[in-house]
Amino acid sequence: MFIQWLQSSKIAMWLLTVIRVYVGYKWLSAGWGKLTGGFDASGFMQGAIAKSTGEHPAVQDWWAVFLKHAALPGVKWFNVIIPLGEFLVGLGLILGSFTVFAALMGLVMNSAFLFSGSISINGQLLLLEFLIILSAANSGKIGIDRWLMPYLQNKFMRKAKISSDSSPLQNQAV
Repeated sequence: MFIQWLQSSKIAMWLLTVIRVYVGYKWLSAGWGKLTGGFDASGFMQGAIAKSTGEHPAVQDWWAVFLKHAALPGVKWFNVIIPLGEFLVGLGLILGSFTVFAALMGLVMNSAFLFSGSISINGQLLLLEFLIILSAANSGKIGIDRWLMPYLQNKFMRKAKISSDSSPLQNQAV
């Protein structure tokens, strides 16, 4: 019942817009700060790896292994995709463009930060992004998605229909 309300209510649509813009602003400003101020994720990754030891580790072993053997060796790549990803998630959420996908990518990044032992605002943003994802199309109705999603659906449905209509096997008798 709550999910149905999130997906169809006009009140929810307005509430989700406020949430979406707030979350988007947080992502956009974090990404912009990293894009313009220089960013190096190696210290954060090394700190997370260090938090995986001791009596009460804040970081799980499997995540520390990923950070040590995959993320840290590729830190130059992460130094580009993290700030760019944060900025694009924020832009998508603020504009209401590919809203559910932007929220999903934000949720993935917040999860990675939480796995790395960074609480900060990540838990709050994760919950708000989950609401945006649950609400589906209603979260982007006051935004570019209002026009973009029907356009894309029409475009791809038309192509799918054309390709199925032109199938040589379709008109053959069985």
